[in-house]
Order: sequence, then C-alpha cells, then structure tokens
Amino acid sequence: MKKLFIALTLLGFMATANASTVVPNPTTTVAATSVQDMEDETVPAESASFTQELKKRFIEGGPGFMGIVLICLILGLAIAIERIIFLNLATTNTKKLTDGVEEALSSGGVDAAKEYCRNTKGPVASIFYQGLDRVDEGVESAEKAVVAYGGVQMGQLEKNVSWISLFIALAPMLGFMGTVIGMIQAFDKIEAAGDMQPSLVAGGIKVALLTTVFGLIVAIILQVFYNYIVAKIDSIVNDMEDASITLIDILVAQKK
Repeated sequence: MKKLFIALTLLGFMATANASTVVPNPTTTVAATSVQDMEDETVPAESASFTQELKKRFIEGGPGFMGIVLICLILGLAIAIERIIFLNLATTNTKKLTDGVEEALSSGGVDAAKEYCRNTKGPVASIFYQGLDRVDEGVESAEKAVVAYGGVQMGQLEKNVSWISLFIALAPMLGFMGTVIGMIQAFDKIEAAGDMQPSLVAGGIKVALLTTVFGLIVAIILQVFYNYIVAKIDSIVNDMEDASITLIDILVAQKK
C-alpha cells in the first residue's frame, strides 16, 4: 500500500511538470512580442539616423575644409565615372577583329581590311588602320606605325587618370591640415582661458578628428575606382599588344 501511494505521488508530480512545460506563460509571450515590435520599429529609425548623423558630423566639421574635401570627392568621382564609361566603350573583341581583318585581306586586299577597321570602334581597330595604311611602304614601316600609334592610344586611355590620384592624395592631406588647425585652435582657447578644461578643447579636437575621418573616407572611395581603372587600362593595353603582334604576323604572311 505504501509503495502504491509513492507511485501515485510520482505520477502526479510528473503530470504537473509536463503541464507546466506545455502551457505557455502569457507574460513571457507578451514581452517577447513587444520586444519584436520594438526591434521592427527601430530598423528604419536606425537607417534614417545614420544619414542624419552623417550630415550632422559633416556640418560640425566646418564648411572650410569639409567643403574642399567634398569637392575632391565630387571631381574624383566625375572623372572616374567618365573613364570607366570610356574604357568600357574602348574594349574590343580582338579575336573577332583579327579574324575579320585577315579575311578582308584575303578577299579584298588592304583597302577592304582598312574599311573593316574604319567601321570598327576601339583603339585596337585604330592601330590596325594605321598599320594597314603604311603596309605599302613595307612591313617594317607598318610595324613602326603600329608601335607609334599604340603609344598615342595608350595616352588617350590614361587621360585624366592622374587627377584621380591627385585627389586621393589631396583629400587626406586636407583632413590632416584641418586636424592641425583644430588642435591649434584648441590650444589657443586653453591659453586664453588660462585653465585646462575639457569643455574648452573638446569642440576643436572633435572638428580636427572629423576632418581627418572624412578625408580618409574620400581617399578610400577614390582609391577603389582608381585601382579598377588602372586594371582596365592594363587589360586593354595587353590586348592591343597581342593584337598588334598578330597583325604583323598576318602582314608578313600576306607578303609571302
């Protein structure tokens, strides 16, 4: 009898424990729902506050150096976008071009090949045209024309790229100059007050650090575009050199 009583007691305790785990706590559920709603409401607020904070920090940095740094960013991005568009338009399928020139030489001669190059856009087609234009003077003259005009096309590809590197170097320098001037102003306030108080130097130091931060941000952004442009130019130049060698080989084969 005693054992039966103990067994019933254990069964009752287990049933109570299972019920307590199955039945949800209303207070916990309401609290979790409230927390989730608060998180959903704070997502757009955080994105909006980031823009406002960025604008606020830019204004706090002062119109002098921050305006010049912003001008560096705008001009650098304008040149970078223009170069990217130009380089993408200058990209040519050199394999298709060389096959078309070779076929035109075989079927219609030099004039047909020159016409094919004239109707094709890109620096490689222009180099081919200059080489074909001198082919009557010999293969060596055509090769010299290809090399000379290749240098001209390379200069056009690299046009205005040096300005981007200038803005990359100039933006952090302006930021550091703003930092130095802000520190000088902070020490001037300390000297005028005759006392070392954090409230006197906090504003100047904050302005100094903000100009440095924005200068570095501008340099980082422009550096990414600059590296892409340089890599694109190198790729086009390599295609130009390979295609020029192929053109000379085609002209030598035609002469034979």
